[in-house]
Amino acid sequence: MNKIILGIDPGTATTGFGVVKDNKGQVEYVDCGCIVTTKGVPSAERLLTIQKSLEVLIEKYKPEIVAVEKLFFTKNITTAISVAEARGVILVTAAEHNLEIAEYTPLQVKQTLTGYGKAGKQQMQRMVKTILNLQDIPKPDDAADALAIAICAIHHSANIKAQVD
Repeated sequence: MNKIILGIDPGTATTGFGVVKDNKGQVEYVDCGCIVTTKGVPSAERLLTIQKSLEVLIEKYKPEIVAVEKLFFTKNITTAISVAEARGVILVTAAEHNLEIAEYTPLQVKQTLTGYGKAGKQQMQRMVKTILNLQDIPKPDDAADALAIAICAIHHSANIKAQVD
C-alpha cells in the first residue's frame, strides 16, 4: 500500500514541510520545502498564510497522515507561543480534512532515525539523506526536519500495523 505522509516542522516565520511515500516498506522522497511568511505582517495574517499553503499541499499530495513536531519548549517564551499558534493552525487544518494526525517530540524523531535521542542536526540530516537515497542533504534545515518527522511517522505507523497484524 502506498501511503503518503506530510511531515511538518511548525514555525510562524518558516514552516518546513516534507512529503514521503511508504511504498510497501520502502520510504520514497516526494517533495520538501518551506512555507515562509512575511516578517512584520500581523500574526493572524501569517497564520492564515500557513493555513492556505497547507491546504494547497494537502490538495496536491493527498496525504493519509500529517505528522507534526510536538512543541519543544525553549527558553524563549515568545518563540514558543508563536510556534504553538502555528501548530494549532496545522492541527486544525489537518483535522478539517479528516487526516490522521501523528505528533512526535524532537527526541522521538532523533531516536527513530538515528537510535540516539540526542543526535545532532547534521547527523539527522545525513540520516534523512541516506534513508531517502538523496544526492544531497535537503535544504533548508526546516525542510530536512519535516522530512525526518515524516520518516518517523512511517516507522511508527509500520510498528503499529505490525502489532495489530
